Amino acid sequence: MAQKDTVQDILMEPRKDRRLLPNVPDLRHRRTAFDRRHVQTTFKEGFNDFRDIEQEEEGGKRYVVDYEVTIVCNKDFQLRKSFTVKAKDISCSGILLEIPATMIDYLSSLKTVRLKFTITPGSLAEGLEMDVNMLADVIRFVPRTDGTSLCGLKFHENLVEYANSRKGRFILPVTSLLLACIVLVIILMRTESVVYFKFNKTLYMYSIIAATFLLSRYIFATFYKPEPVDVNFTPSVTIIIPCFNEETWIDRTIIGCTNQFYPPDKLEVLVVDDCSNDHSVDRIKDTIERMKKEQGEDLAERVHYFVQPVNKGKREALALGAQKARGELIVFVDSDSFLDPFAVINVVQPFHDLKVGGVSGRTDVANTYTNSLTKMQAVRYYIAFRIMKASEGFFNAVTCLSGPLSCYRKDLILKYSDDWLHQTFLGQKATFGDDRSMTNFILRHDRCDYQDTAVCHTIVPNDYSVFLKQQMRWKRSWLRESLIAAKFMWKKEPFMALCFYMGVLVPILAPIIVLYNLIYIPITHRVFPVTFILGMIMMAALMSVTQLFLRKSTTWLYGIWFCLYYEAVLLWQMPIAWVTFWKSTWGTRMTPADILEKQKKEAATVAGAGKK
Repeated sequence: MAQKDTVQDILMEPRKDRRLLPNVPDLRHRRTAFDRRHVQTTFKEGFNDFRDIEQEEEGGKRYVVDYEVTIVCNKDFQLRKSFTVKAKDISCSGILLEIPATMIDYLSSLKTVRLKFTITPGSLAEGLEMDVNMLADVIRFVPRTDGTSLCGLKFHENLVEYANSRKGRFILPVTSLLLACIVLVIILMRTESVVYFKFNKTLYMYSIIAATFLLSRYIFATFYKPEPVDVNFTPSVTIIIPCFNEETWIDRTIIGCTNQFYPPDKLEVLVVDDCSNDHSVDRIKDTIERMKKEQGEDLAERVHYFVQPVNKGKREALALGAQKARGELIVFVDSDSFLDPFAVINVVQPFHDLKVGGVSGRTDVANTYTNSLTKMQAVRYYIAFRIMKASEGFFNAVTCLSGPLSCYRKDLILKYSDDWLHQTFLGQKATFGDDRSMTNFILRHDRCDYQDTAVCHTIVPNDYSVFLKQQMRWKRSWLRESLIAAKFMWKKEPFMALCFYMGVLVPILAPIIVLYNLIYIPITHRVFPVTFILGMIMMAALMSVTQLFLRKSTTWLYGIWFCLYYEAVLLWQMPIAWVTFWKSTWGTRMTPADILEKQKKEAATVAGAGKK
């Protein structure tokens, strides 16, 4: 049998700077966070808010591209010339072009030119894909030995601002109108449910609950505000990266965790390898050694790695890291997730409140533009965090501090560590759902918050078989932890508690409701379920249009496709999860449990063949 080709993920490709980690402040004061662009990492004239610093950094982040760019020149407003050249890299504030050496004299006599090019999806941040027609100043030339030269230009307008003004002129009014219409239709349809409630109490009560749950999440998300950054609030932090067979991404993860706008003496990074059977450990060693050469031996004091002698699972790796951590706060980061430079300083801010025990950051998809599956997940992730988690954050009761980026008080991790490691459910040891499980321990007595400005990017499955296995694992842990949380959520803020119980009830009953409306009603009553299908379309449209409204991304339409895929495929995993909760396999990686399961299947196949 021919082996299935591996899908290559499409990611933004950062330009390597003169240094391995250009944004890391160091104890020897050899660099600052923005020394390439000569911008200081402290507040100075012109920087009135921390967001100014973040935007400045984002504006200077360069990515490798291969665009065709048309340069339009107007010299003395008489002679108009245009040239088509190649772009080598781009940032939100400027672009680097490869030009013939013969153009240097001509362009150097000009102060400003017009640039026309297309930003392709995946080359810059989501939402910036567009046609650009903008003025730019000629800044510098770098001659090369091959007869060409590099020409650096600075945009007159930041690309983020350009995208907002260009797209916002029609996207904002159109999406606002669409959202108003969608919400109105949903409300009218649920009004119908009230009218016909007496004919089928179960069905119409479900429709009312589902609509109330969904709309309330969107409403409360609009009131959510992240905690502003206090640059003087920098508690000591230990980032723990559990690793198992992640040789492809682990170096990027480590660099992202070290490359933070945070005091170096208060930031520690621990990598715990769970006995990987690929080259992960070698990649970890090489990455740390490279960083030591770049930053000196100071790095050895704050970046460490440990290798488990045998595979014990993700929880054991995280617990080991927590025991060895020196920081008062612990940040968990998945080994295939990459922190933004300001993720740590943002995620610690809610801990100003001593009642906060844990905080979840926002997770975006890193490989959005790989294929249709990753695009669907990109929309789903954004709505799940920016709407669903934000609405829970409004009540300081986030039900899942996500694995890609979450932060806890160390004392609470150690307090619950033993119960966490030995958790069982209906007599079976819990081997996954680690983030939801720890969240439940914390949320029982403390607050769990959400910080939308703490951002990381994660790799999502680009293969449907892997994706389905991941979703099945998540549903099993969701069922288990939701039942556990149901025991204490009634003690929280009343409306939050009500939303939680509705959020548990709706997906559990969804398969029955779908079968009743799409199968039973048409067969028994000869009635096509127009209202039910319209309701599903409206719910899907609400997700997609919200994505377009907030992110102005070309992926927004995939939200509808995700909802349809959920109804057709993912929905039916729920009843399967109920009867297979005891399974300990991950499905997406070869853990010992997965290897044992594979060996059992192979043995059964051999035995069956022997009987024939």
